[in-house]
Amino acid sequence: MAKDCSFDIVSEFDRQELLNAVDQVKRELNSRFDLKGSNSDIELEADKTITITTSDDLKLRNIIDILQTKMIKRNLSIKILDGKTPEAALGGNVRQVFNLKKGLTQELAKKITAAIKDSKLKVQASIQGEQVRVSGKSKDDLQDVIKLLKSKEDEFDIPLQFVNYR
Repeated sequence: MAKDCSFDIVSEFDRQELLNAVDQVKRELNSRFDLKGSNSDIELEADKTITITTSDDLKLRNIIDILQTKMIKRNLSIKILDGKTPEAALGGNVRQVFNLKKGLTQELAKKITAAIKDSKLKVQASIQGEQVRVSGKSKDDLQDVIKLLKSKEDEFDIPLQFVNYR
């Protein structure tokens, strides 16, 4: 019974929940008194970016706040938003683009494996594309790795999920 247990560390988001959050923001743009008639718009483009266009910086900050609130209510981490600097758009408007973070970069995967190895737990971590596979003999050690990574999640600046726990 020397079978290894394992799980994968990934960084993903629920596309449908994000789509629902953006749709709720669109509806709120049409109904909120301070945003009515301000030519404000929010678009989700190809699951890679969210673009917000509005008339001024104050309205832009309000829309970003609404978006973050809707995402949190739908259990989406706001860490997936990678905001660029606001820029001027046509007609005196302001536009801000948010890239959506999905998958682990090679650099981040190396950071995660280094943190696991520094913990001196009896597990092996290997990078497999955009995920990290952690395997070991004891399920308790694997759970300790999950606790360790959850406690260090702020250092990684990206939401982590633990899937395929076997």
